[in-house]
Amino acid sequence: MTSRRRFLTYLVAAPTLTLAADLGVDTVAGRPAGAAPAHPSVVPSLPAPADIMDLGDVLILAGAPTSHMLVLEVAGDGTATLDLPRAEVGQGITTAVGMLVAEELDIPLAKVRVTLSDARSELLMNQLTGSSNTIRSVYGPVRDTAALARARLVAAAAQAWGVPADRLVTRDGAVVAPDGRTAPYGSLSAAAAKAGLPNPVARPKPESAHRLVGTPTSRVDARAMVTGAMTYTLDLDVPGAMPTMVRRPPTINGTVKAVRNAAAVRAMPGVIDLAVVETGVAVMAETFGQALDAKNALDVVWNGGTVDDESDDTIRAKLRAAAAPFAVPPLLTQHVDAEFDFAMVSHAPMETNSAIADVRADRAEIWAGLKSPVVARQTIAREVGLPEDKVTVHVVQGGGSFGRRLFFDAALEAARISKALARPVKLMWSRIDDMRHGRARPATHHKIRATYALGQVLTYEHRVAAMETDFRHGLGEILTATAAQLPVAGNLTFAQTVFATTVKVPYHFGIVTELLTEVPLRMHTGSWRSVYSANTRGAEEMMVDEIARKLGRDPVAFRREFLRTDRQRAVLDKVATAGRWGRTMPKGFAQGIGFHDEYRSCTACLVEIDARDPKKPRVVKAVIAADVGRPINPRGLEAQLLGGLTDAISTTLRAGLHIDRGLPLEGSYSQFHYARQRDTPPQVEIHIMPANGEPGGAGELGLPAAVGAIGNAYARATGVRPRSFPINFDVDFTPFPR
Repeated sequence: MTSRRRFLTYLVAAPTLTLAADLGVDTVAGRPAGAAPAHPSVVPSLPAPADIMDLGDVLILAGAPTSHMLVLEVAGDGTATLDLPRAEVGQGITTAVGMLVAEELDIPLAKVRVTLSDARSELLMNQLTGSSNTIRSVYGPVRDTAALARARLVAAAAQAWGVPADRLVTRDGAVVAPDGRTAPYGSLSAAAAKAGLPNPVARPKPESAHRLVGTPTSRVDARAMVTGAMTYTLDLDVPGAMPTMVRRPPTINGTVKAVRNAAAVRAMPGVIDLAVVETGVAVMAETFGQALDAKNALDVVWNGGTVDDESDDTIRAKLRAAAAPFAVPPLLTQHVDAEFDFAMVSHAPMETNSAIADVRADRAEIWAGLKSPVVARQTIAREVGLPEDKVTVHVVQGGGSFGRRLFFDAALEAARISKALARPVKLMWSRIDDMRHGRARPATHHKIRATYALGQVLTYEHRVAAMETDFRHGLGEILTATAAQLPVAGNLTFAQTVFATTVKVPYHFGIVTELLTEVPLRMHTGSWRSVYSANTRGAEEMMVDEIARKLGRDPVAFRREFLRTDRQRAVLDKVATAGRWGRTMPKGFAQGIGFHDEYRSCTACLVEIDARDPKKPRVVKAVIAADVGRPINPRGLEAQLLGGLTDAISTTLRAGLHIDRGLPLEGSYSQFHYARQRDTPPQVEIHIMPANGEPGGAGELGLPAAVGAIGNAYARATGVRPRSFPINFDVDFTPFPR
């Protein structure tokens, strides 16, 4: 007798379809669950030659062989659960994906659950969350899977009633016959899973029939987030896992030479044990407060780190020296030159690095917010000396990321500590740990030269020098695997390939060259929201204003003339009109504009700034327009664009990391000056352009245009063109002890 009736759909690789009823047998149509798809070579076609393949296309291409290995369950109570091989870190993908499932199944969104998959190594390169790619990559597969589930349910009802399937419809979680009979999905789930059921033809609904998708929808987890009911990693109650913290070195990548008072610390109240690990000295205690007191009491002698001699000035000098030279000599034609510097920036998610690990002699289990869990599983297995199939990695919802959780530093560290202490650990990084020893956006230097004549831009050269960005979170493997099909790969490094597939000038600026040079400094770096585009395109949008000024042109009219497509111009026109571009403003106030095109989407941002006190500027109004192809949840998209604007306000005006003798000075939100409520504009308008085509990327889209707009507004308001960011970057705090 079946104890649980549920219907599972696995669409492993289009058009191969496998169905199974969960009867306690771990098989899918006679093949072990999780086995490789029968036809793993199915991949989407490359973009047309006229298109430029972006990083999102690369990720879709790499994940295509396993893109339909999704698990959708319709249970006996009529609820639908999709196990999503991506990470929810606050960006709202569980709501958007749930909307896709609800749309195709014709059930209320409240009856859909989207859970996060454990690390699934069989997915290969299809479980990485990043590059504004989740909705782009799952839009087709999720709809196909849900449509197939709907078709099977209809087929089961048709067989039971003796009615042709094409005469049945679905509505509100039930199959409905022409005579009014209804069968709730739950009553059909077991029959729909039977292997003997004729395999129906299943097609997703045409977009014109969508009733939920495209409708502004509140997040399904919003109440839990604001009431504290959401379960994050440290909320989990894993048997035996005790609070653990790490005493970290006074400089980046320093190591332990000796612990002078280990016995005394072990004797402190609540302390359970301590161990020296690669990253410092781990202390386990009955409570986190006791662990914090104990780790602060440790007397540690440290070996030096990898960047002890580096500070802001030395880093900036190395970047300036590394920037490639221009190809066009300055004396050959009229030109505009500009240089820009951007400081390191912390990801600063609300949830600091944290993880739970239980490493035994024969197995290991990990819990953490992870955006690249397959690589985490592989690395942890290798580190603790276990076969990969003996390591289970659970993906937990994360409290923010902005690129930070592409790396699994806390999970790896927790595994090391658990192995060293021979017991489960619940690891928490302090805010100071997270700011100083967590990953950060690398500092960059930009040199730009544009030549012009007769009102036309003849050449445009952008030379970027950046601290080396760490891509060891799985993206490197993806780029290696797809390099043969990338028109830009050649002999480029991982970083240069990412740069070439994300950064592009959206204007007809004659001969355009954009080059990246990396400076290898052994610091903790990583992809930060919008990766290279935030700085590179932000600087370019400020440069566009300067070119327009040289040519005596209005910044909006100049952009409009040189943008490449009507779609781009429509977005620019929208913000210029809605924001009343060019209106008269009081002294010390000004407007600024910026534009950005990336991940098959485009956006424009117009801001108004109050810079009467140049040391305390405030963005007082913002108008944003975006064309993302087909928005799934416009309300979620608005939140993403607002988040990008807030990141831009923060990092353009005040927020950054000062590096002093091998360590960031900032150690808390009080010192890392991310925008507070008082810094956000009281008036924000966001306009989403009409749906067209398939979804484009949105998570990183809103940042670069806003960076350019804020810089341009500041320049117009003060008469001073900013060259170093953040603009106001004083050390106005007393740093915590090292």
